[in-house]
Amino acid sequence: MAAALELFSKHDAEDVSIDDVASAAGASRALVYHYFGGKQELYVAALKSAASQLEERLRPQGNGRPLDELALGLGRYFDFVEEHAAGFAALLKGGPANRSGEIGEIVDSVRHRLFNLITRQMRVEEPGPTLRMTLRSWIASVETAGLDWLEHRDIERPVLERMLVDHMVALLGVAANHAPEVEELLQELVRDQLL
Repeated sequence: MAAALELFSKHDAEDVSIDDVASAAGASRALVYHYFGGKQELYVAALKSAASQLEERLRPQGNGRPLDELALGLGRYFDFVEEHAAGFAALLKGGPANRSGEIGEIVDSVRHRLFNLITRQMRVEEPGPTLRMTLRSWIASVETAGLDWLEHRDIERPVLERMLVDHMVALLGVAANHAPEVEELLQELVRDQLL
């Protein structure tokens, strides 16, 4: 699985063969076929593995102030990015927005889980359309930042994580101009930070 994630993170799935994975894993081609059936099944299993590992990291660790919890969650997210670079890259490169089917569903499930965690941390039961779009935009920014950081590593992780928390606050500030419920949420978040 690790060999498959590594190869799929560096190459398009179409360019990776079962022989490539078997060779990288030090296993026989027959063994890979025995466990996975074919390249598509192996690719899906590799992405599910990466998604499962990331979702495990995203489980809340405490019940603190929402922006503090967001910062802690980003720390765990980037721990995963750093420790499992291949799986993270394979997961996100494997599921662009226009991808459909099982691969798209895997990526969407991670995004959906992250969205639900954020709304719970912010104590929002039913986000309206403005907040929903704002949070989904932020999640896309975090994904892009993760891929960029893996490629360049020219910004320190704590700086990037703090910048992304500030980015969330800035996005909420813009959204607050268009939706009273977001303005209320932002005021609560700021008030919580001051306590």
